[in-house]
Amino acid sequence: MPTIRPAAVAGAFYPGEAPVLAAEVAALLENAATGIPARPAPKAIIAPHAGYVYSGPVAASIYARLAPLRGRIRRVVLIGPAHRVWIRGIALPGTSAFASPLGEIEIDADAVEAIASLPQVSVRGDAHALEHCLEVQLPFLQSVLGRFRLVPLVVGEATPAEVAQVLDKLWGGAETLVVVSSDLSHYLDYGTAQRMDGETARAIAALEPVLGHDQACGATPINGLIEAARRRGMEVEQVDLRNSGDTAGGRGRVVGYGAFAFHEREAGNA
Repeated sequence: MPTIRPAAVAGAFYPGEAPVLAAEVAALLENAATGIPARPAPKAIIAPHAGYVYSGPVAASIYARLAPLRGRIRRVVLIGPAHRVWIRGIALPGTSAFASPLGEIEIDADAVEAIASLPQVSVRGDAHALEHCLEVQLPFLQSVLGRFRLVPLVVGEATPAEVAQVLDKLWGGAETLVVVSSDLSHYLDYGTAQRMDGETARAIAALEPVLGHDQACGATPINGLIEAARRRGMEVEQVDLRNSGDTAGGRGRVVGYGAFAFHEREAGNA
């Protein structure tokens, strides 16, 4: 019997009604689509995962870069940190699909099988049930890419090497996109957050897998992506770097948001 992970934060982090949600995402993407440089779309991205009023414009800045991939991407590896349930390692949901107000997304059963035997991978439906970090990415992915299969992964206590090993197994070719979901600093004043997030952005751009969880809630999956990207000689582009003081709310206690594109080196530039 197919099982579906229902949307848990629709109506809270983003609109729960499909027409309203589709219109909001379209407007965010349209606002972000100006001035995109003429270069190939990324192989992997980092995008924030707060409520759309806060992080939506920053998320849209990176998702707008994926427009050329519509119809080409058949699998999205979506990985982010566990916020609600402590887990050891990396958790699969044990479901056959994820639902959003924009429709259901089938889980890639072949990809799940490819990593299921790794010792750091387990099936933990409880880790996925109320987790927002993956869910908030789905309407953007559905709006930009159309149909694709999903590999949803929640990371708990794990090493960057364990994350990188899973990503290596799922890396694929031009049919696969890797998405790491993470916010940056949390609840600092505006100026302090800008300084810390700037340091974090420089470490990501330099492919230095040294981030701590004070710098990014998704430090472990980011560090794992960086390890995988370093081995491949990838280049990182900082697309956006703001915080909630720039998008919505006051500047006394802010949350940082970054958008980064990981590009495979073009032939002749290796």
